[in-house]
Amino acid sequence: MGKLKAFLKEYGQDCIGKPLRMKVMRPVYSREVIREDMPLYINTERFTSPQQVFEMFRDLVLETKEHFLCLHLDGKNRIICMDRVAIGSLNQCVVNVREVLKSALLSSAAAILLIHNHPSGDPSPSGEDISITKRLKEAGNLICIPVLDHIIIGDGQYMSFVERSLL
Repeated sequence: MGKLKAFLKEYGQDCIGKPLRMKVMRPVYSREVIREDMPLYINTERFTSPQQVFEMFRDLVLETKEHFLCLHLDGKNRIICMDRVAIGSLNQCVVNVREVLKSALLSSAAAILLIHNHPSGDPSPSGEDISITKRLKEAGNLICIPVLDHIIIGDGQYMSFVERSLL
């Protein structure tokens, strides 16, 4: 009761009986689902080997900059989303683990496949390639979105982390 007396003493008796106006804030939002048809070159069949992925994305070697892609797969290893994570420079690409996994979560992916090109034509993994793959695998395992493979595309050849036992 002491607080009420202090309030009345400070503001006077005039505040009693006056209507109090308050604004009510209501959240306004909508949910939109955007779906685009897959390009014709994207095969929607199940992936069973790194060779299949290489055949589908072999044209990445024609790019003059590094492109880092993430394929979001459903429970049967079919593509549900293709995310172009980053486009870098001639010999490097900055990939953020949080952004890769955020988009995988938003598309409800069961697993992801990582793909990038080496414009030099040599698909040998760099130290940075090995490091980002390890970080993505660890983070993906924490949120139950496994990294199935990381495929580096070179000039007429590819390198699979799974085939080389690097993943």
